[in-house]
Amino acid sequence: MPKAKANNIEIEYDTFGDPSSKPLLLVMGLGAQMIAWLEDFCMMLVDKGFYVIRFDNRDIGLSTKFEEAGVPDIMKEVMAAQRGETILPPYTVEDMADDAVGLLDALNIEKAHICGASMGGMIVQIIAFRHPTRVLSLTSIMSTTGNPNLPQAKPEALQVLLKPAPTEREAYIEESVKRRRILYGSGFPYHEDQAREFAAISYDRSFYPQGMARQLFAILATENRVPKLGSIKVPTVVIHGGDDPLVPVEGGKETAASIPGSELLIIEGMGHSLPPETWPQIVAAIAKNADKVSN
Repeated sequence: MPKAKANNIEIEYDTFGDPSSKPLLLVMGLGAQMIAWLEDFCMMLVDKGFYVIRFDNRDIGLSTKFEEAGVPDIMKEVMAAQRGETILPPYTVEDMADDAVGLLDALNIEKAHICGASMGGMIVQIIAFRHPTRVLSLTSIMSTTGNPNLPQAKPEALQVLLKPAPTEREAYIEESVKRRRILYGSGFPYHEDQAREFAAISYDRSFYPQGMARQLFAILATENRVPKLGSIKVPTVVIHGGDDPLVPVEGGKETAASIPGSELLIIEGMGHSLPPETWPQIVAAIAKNADKVSN
């Protein structure tokens, strides 16, 4: 897969469809490689007339790693944040938003439709108000506003983020299957064999938990975006699972309420996950939202 130089780092990326079609940038979440946007999902978007771009965020997958920054003590930083202290991660979510725009620069794409999941939703929200001239439409999936007063993750879901991952391959795969089940939601069948296969592919492509720790540190340092979300003018759809234990649905509701004219789609039974059964509904919502852009 190709690499692009952007924002002083190297970004691994991949594309699907015709470059002359509508560009759609997909941004994945915390600790997730770009392959979490599964190829079949990407091809459904291609069938809707998009040129789909997915990529590894910094510190994950095959993009630049920030090894020299060391591994943060996340529990210590969480406690500091709760005390209202300023915490200083080695990079910010704003830096990650600038990475994504830098990738568009490298691909000579002036404006794109943007879609992010979880932390990726935070990144695309920031792109939309930080780089408004680069955005055609916005889709924020299972994300939130950064408002500390919103309901927090369920304890068992928070453990999925904070508990160190096993380093041995088979143990990592089995633990990943268990963790994914906790986040998955109750409304759709959990395909354990597929989860195990994906965990194996992910481990073999790039096992790098220290990058996830630094990304989580960046999330801890993010501001409440509500005041800035009000400046977003592009067509926006906010998609959230009604059964999300990690980012409760109130995060999606507040995101939609904060962005003028946005639509909210709550998928009952969906957790912090993208079950294949939901893909037609999600793809249709992304395409319908993009169609609102005046040419």
